[in-house]
Amino acid sequence: MSYPPKNLMFLATLMSVTTGLALVPTIAAAQSALDEIIVTGSYKTSDANALKMPIPLINVPQSLTIISSDDMARRGFDSLSDIVRYTPGINTSQGEGHRDAIVFRGVRSTADFFLDGMRDDVQYYRPLYNLEQGEILRGPNALLFGRGGTGGVVNRVTKKAVIGAQSNAMDISLDTFGAYNLAADVNMATSSNSALRVNAFVESLENDRDLYDGDRMGINPTLRVALSPQTVFDVSLELMDHERFIDRGIPTDRATGAPVDSLRDIVFGSAIDNTTELEATVLRGTLNHQFSGTLSGVFNLHYGDYEKIYQNLYADGYDAGSDKVTLKGYRDPTERTHMVLNGHLVNQFSAGGINHTLLIGGEYIDTQSENYRNNPTFTAGGESETSQTFNITSPLDLTTNSDDDAVTLEFTDLKTSTETEITVTSLFVQDQIAVTDNLQVLLGARLDNFDITVKDIKNNDTQNREDEEVSPRFGVIYKPQNNVSFYASMSESFIPRSGEQYKKLEESAARLDPDVFENTEFGIKWNISEALKLTASLFDNEQETAVSSGDGSDYIQGLTIDGFELEVKGRVSDKTSVTFGYSSLDGETKDGETPRELPETMYSVYVERQANERLSYGIGLTYQDESLIKDGSTAYLPDYTRFDAALSYLISADMIVRVSIENLADETYYPHAHSTDQVSVGDPMNAKVSLTRKF
Repeated sequence: MSYPPKNLMFLATLMSVTTGLALVPTIAAAQSALDEIIVTGSYKTSDANALKMPIPLINVPQSLTIISSDDMARRGFDSLSDIVRYTPGINTSQGEGHRDAIVFRGVRSTADFFLDGMRDDVQYYRPLYNLEQGEILRGPNALLFGRGGTGGVVNRVTKKAVIGAQSNAMDISLDTFGAYNLAADVNMATSSNSALRVNAFVESLENDRDLYDGDRMGINPTLRVALSPQTVFDVSLELMDHERFIDRGIPTDRATGAPVDSLRDIVFGSAIDNTTELEATVLRGTLNHQFSGTLSGVFNLHYGDYEKIYQNLYADGYDAGSDKVTLKGYRDPTERTHMVLNGHLVNQFSAGGINHTLLIGGEYIDTQSENYRNNPTFTAGGESETSQTFNITSPLDLTTNSDDDAVTLEFTDLKTSTETEITVTSLFVQDQIAVTDNLQVLLGARLDNFDITVKDIKNNDTQNREDEEVSPRFGVIYKPQNNVSFYASMSESFIPRSGEQYKKLEESAARLDPDVFENTEFGIKWNISEALKLTASLFDNEQETAVSSGDGSDYIQGLTIDGFELEVKGRVSDKTSVTFGYSSLDGETKDGETPRELPETMYSVYVERQANERLSYGIGLTYQDESLIKDGSTAYLPDYTRFDAALSYLISADMIVRVSIENLADETYYPHAHSTDQVSVGDPMNAKVSLTRKF
């Protein structure tokens, strides 16, 4: 893929403007030591929940992006994909229309999601209603998170009760498609040393695509108790009930490889057969204890009970000449229980005149899943098939096939039935050593024992695989001055042969060692002022795949990704803030092909301005280069540029109205795909109005 000259010119102009904004007014702003951030939301600048250590971000040898709940509200974000759009180095995948799926530096994942630092790998669309902030760590992260995390992870930090505070907030929003959202956030003191906080939401989903609709609700009460001045206990219960239509998108043109624009308004599915449902109960408990002025501990319990089902029809063959499409599908129910026990200690001490921040921890995970998959049975003309061909009409008529035979459909053909048991035991240690005032070294390693048993109920077969993997981490941070750091880091992560959702483990795969991902990263972090940060990094991520069984398995080179990322974020004057992200990615598969879902260039910018005490506004732009739909294929997603805007008006001290507009220029674009004939259609221009009342 060639770099588009028009975007090169735009990028050069944009970076010039951004640099000018950053360096001229900001230096003056820093010198005047402004105390109040007007247009940016507050977030943790000294540490991040996911890091498990109280380390300033400038001392972390890794790329990390944090977005606050205030940022999400002002910009009208309501999904993880909104956050991803303005984060360098990552992009979205389709997720088959029923789950979050993110491509971290060229590595796609549906499982590298965490909730308050604990694994949250069930496949669903995660809401934002109860978040304090979102954290995106890029590069392999096995030391902190265990298996997976090969290209990065998303950690959602939830809101906790605040002792001694009384606050209530209600939010209602409505968009031009007819979707609405009602949310509440209530915090109340229950005693002098305890508080209860309840976050809840109800949402109706709509967009411009025929048949699309859905409903979601969630409620999350949390209780905080200060057991002593040194000990705080948080307990949380979250109940979720989600249902939505599954839209797998449209086919591509076999001649050009591009999505067929003339089909963008056709839905290749049915209102009855394309649906997903989730019911979940999640219990979490956290105990924080300060043993001394330098030693602290955090101990967590996470238990989740999930029932998930999705079934769908999708295009799996397109004939432009005859204007026909072949549909396939499946039904996939999953039940999963997931328990995590983990804890860690952080000790800050000095030995031999050298300061240490030592992290020691462990984790135990027990996961049990039952999964089924049923193929569809299309009956037409006295014959039953797992696929069927239809004439393309708008809307699609699935009652009669292309031969004018009446069609009936049921999902009764059992393809697979499995039961999975997983136990993981982990120990990890990490030490950040201040060798001198200017030089720090990070050393660490994690030992994971991953034991999985998959019972193939249909074929009466059982496979087991046990792996012990050591994942090292090493970093060097050099600070020529307090507000600048140069770093180099190396880390590893692994993926077991059962895959990230553990649905199958064939005999051939059970004999193979996990895939290993090695990452090397060099970067700079510059706190231009207290309110403005710059991060830039060069990285190389390499996958090694086992290809033979037994001790001393041979490895071959798998996916290789290298790239450059730049992020500038913060306040450039007392009334203006900017978020700018840029990434350049290049990769190669083990067969020497260009990888799927890897845009060569992505950039985004969002500028916010406080016009006066009541009015603020923002405008954003995102660009995504073209990318392949499959490794080395001719089918591709065209490049696109999308504009967004937002406006906030403070009606009174306790009431604010917001308007956010997505795809302001009404661009036709295709953000992601799952397969050659399953390309998602981007939403047209959509405006959302929300009203927030505090009382």
